[in-house]
Amino acid sequence: MTPERWKKVEQLYHAALEREESQRAAYLHEVCAGDNALQREVESLLVQESRAEQFLETPALDVAAKVLAEHQSQSSLVGQQLGSYKIVSLLGAGGMGEVYQAQDSKLSRDVAIKVLPAAFAHDAERLARFQREARMLASLNHPNIATIHGLEQSDGVHYLVMELVLGHTLAEHVSAGALKIEEALKLGGQIAEALEAAHEKGVIHRDLKPANVKVTPEGRVKVLDFGLAKAFAGDGGMDLSNAPTLTAMGTEEGRILGTPAYMSPEQARGKPVDKRTDIWAFGCVLYEMLTGKEAFRGETVSDTIAAVLEREPDWKVVPTATPAKVQNLLHRCLEKNVNRRLRDIGDARIELLDALAVTTRQDVSPEKQFKMTRRAAIGSLAGAAAGAAGVATSVWYLWPRPPKPVMRLNMDVSPAQQLAGFT
Repeated sequence: MTPERWKKVEQLYHAALEREESQRAAYLHEVCAGDNALQREVESLLVQESRAEQFLETPALDVAAKVLAEHQSQSSLVGQQLGSYKIVSLLGAGGMGEVYQAQDSKLSRDVAIKVLPAAFAHDAERLARFQREARMLASLNHPNIATIHGLEQSDGVHYLVMELVLGHTLAEHVSAGALKIEEALKLGGQIAEALEAAHEKGVIHRDLKPANVKVTPEGRVKVLDFGLAKAFAGDGGMDLSNAPTLTAMGTEEGRILGTPAYMSPEQARGKPVDKRTDIWAFGCVLYEMLTGKEAFRGETVSDTIAAVLEREPDWKVVPTATPAKVQNLLHRCLEKNVNRRLRDIGDARIELLDALAVTTRQDVSPEKQFKMTRRAAIGSLAGAAAGAAGVATSVWYLWPRPPKPVMRLNMDVSPAQQLAGFT
């Protein structure tokens, strides 16, 4: 997130605080003018402010100012050199630091640089968390997961060097409305494949959402930002269950981890999670691709969490043309009871592949069907004619013919000729 964006968040935050709590949701809905991400950011600070009043924590106002100052200082990295990398531009910000586009002078390539904020670099706990992210990402090698090239340090700045992924986020893609069913199934299959590869390494994402999925110009999915991921124990996977809780925006501890609209019920309650929390988030993403709407949405963060915990998605908005097995898959992914939820994302990938194969066969326009039918008819007639000609030829050769007439020749010969050998 750019400093300008943070400044806008802060301004709206101040303006919202001046209004009665009951009027804030309507006010933000109006001034954000459809920018749901902006509205969620401001609402998140307002919720933090409410908690601060209850527990005498640091006011969200001070937190926002601190974060804004950090972003402004980090933006000065543009144009600077970090090791062999020339910082070109600020791409955005996440809970674990700033992300820049940079040029690698050694290998002559563009890369993404994820920098740990300077204030965090002096925090042993946060630095360890950053290094843990690097090791985790290095264990993931898959075409649908952004690659990490290395973890480096220069002049006291710690940073990850990652693959620069071109294209738009899935959030930008879906903002224009629901995707075509075939496209949603294709992208969903790739997302499932990325999660499957991560789960096999013992890694869960914990913050899967459209904003963390990029679609390249070639249509390839890249799942980004495993910064909130947590390895889970079992099957030889790393056990990071004792790792400190991450904060949603990298500001103050105690925030619920993840993005409310995509958090599983157990995650929203602060309970231990496993790979099934990613399956829930995957169901939310697939639902959004098919409908153009979030599966769970409220006027405030608290309302959204309440919807996750208590309400069902609006199943009526799922297109009727959606294959039955995909609709069933959505229900299984968004099962609130974790023990009844789909257990393996690989099963979701297979279901989507099967549905896509059927959809592709059925997705033929009437014009094409007519042309194919006409072509097939002409081909059949031609084949029939050729077959008939072949049969006729065979019959002509095999049909029994009348015997040729036998001719007798009677000749009168003299005795002298008989002696010469004629009889």
